[in-house]
Amino acid sequence: MLKEEKKMKKTGKPVSYVFDTSAILALWNNEEGADTVEHILRSEATIHISFMSFMEGRYRLWKNAGKDESDEFSRHLDLLPVKRVGITDLIFEKSVEIKATKNLSVCDSWIIATAMATESVLVHKDPEFEQVKRKVKLKTLPYKKKAKNP
Repeated sequence: MLKEEKKMKKTGKPVSYVFDTSAILALWNNEEGADTVEHILRSEATIHISFMSFMEGRYRLWKNAGKDESDEFSRHLDLLPVKRVGITDLIFEKSVEIKATKNLSVCDSWIIATAMATESVLVHKDPEFEQVKRKVKLKTLPYKKKAKNP
């Protein structure tokens, strides 16, 4: 049982999550942390994914593995019990603020703003998100180990 689920049982307030692109790709590639993503998907929690994560996952796969892999990824995302979140005025304003005040990409700013606007826990594998740990609750998956230089 995840820490967030224990809190839900105590408070009765449902837990919701936003999956960052890195969390979705961890599941897709069966990376470390995929089991946590799968556990959340099987839970009763509400799961949101920003439109930017759909786009970011698709373009990364297309660039690295080809269009067919990107198309397959898209079909699998459509089967997951998640809610795609588009642009709202609140998400737009929060993403502008994040991008203006933090050293984060435009994609990451949208994804973080989505978590803030939906009052969700952000599930990620991105060390750069530590910059916003006071603005949004984070569920950090194991970071990828960096290759050592010879």
